[in-house]
Amino acid sequence: MRILTVGAGAVGGFFGARLAEAGQDVSFLVRPARARALLARGLRIEGQGEKLHLAPKLVTADAPGGPYDLVLLSVKATGLHPALADIGPAVGPETAVVPLLNGVSHLDALVARLGAGAVLGGVAKVVTTLDEEGDILRMAPPAVILTGETDARPSARVAAIRTVLTQAGIDSPDTGDIVAAMWHKWVFISTLVAVTCLMRGTVGEVNAVPGGAALGASLLAEAAAVSAAAGHPVPEAELAFTTATVTAPGSPLTPSLYRDLVAGSPTEADHVLTDLTVRARALGVATPLLDLAALHLRVHEHRLAAGRP
Repeated sequence: MRILTVGAGAVGGFFGARLAEAGQDVSFLVRPARARALLARGLRIEGQGEKLHLAPKLVTADAPGGPYDLVLLSVKATGLHPALADIGPAVGPETAVVPLLNGVSHLDALVARLGAGAVLGGVAKVVTTLDEEGDILRMAPPAVILTGETDARPSARVAAIRTVLTQAGIDSPDTGDIVAAMWHKWVFISTLVAVTCLMRGTVGEVNAVPGGAALGASLLAEAAAVSAAAGHPVPEAELAFTTATVTAPGSPLTPSLYRDLVAGSPTEADHVLTDLTVRARALGVATPLLDLAALHLRVHEHRLAAGRP
């Protein structure tokens, strides 16, 4: 299978390297700065018992190659529209595009640009980050990609993709309804983002003070109510997992959006939180705490736009 991974950061680099190590024909579409780092050091993954080093096959926006069988789109939401322009020439009539972004609004952008036939749903579950040298550090065990047709019908191309992922050591169970799975991941990440960004601390730091655990539970209740109103109620097992995650005492966990916030960088706030609260209004769901978290992050983005990090 010819695979294009758009982005070789903490998510795309991890999954692309796994697929390349398993013998798939993987190319990485990267920006010049990332290309220079990868040419100098190669693509390296360490942590959780993993130690992988390979020389990646790199392509650029002016010559992406293709068409490919599979495109894994792993950019941040802030880079979605430039990435869509870059991958256009790489997408042929048989190409399947699997986006690994949070939220759901990117599906509309993908379909508008590439056509409904090219676009699958996708969810990534992995805890990785880039260290100071640009190497990928794996911080927790999950390595999961969920994918499926957005209308929930079975298809041969989804089965083939899931087989390739599984053979590379990437869990890819049958989701049944990938759009629902995307909503459920959105509930998880929006809760985690709101807890840590509102309180400017790790999960453990928030839960170390009175009221911290209650905040996480309340934010989860709001996010889950929006998902249910949209027709995608979160299963009890996933609610229990998210509750345990955001109320864990001593946990060092933070999402990448929080790390961007404290670094004074642009964030995916609009894609993760603002869009959720806009949908809540349309569905008649009250989300006062999520609204507050979205407002907090909009102030941050306003400062950046004004040149005041």
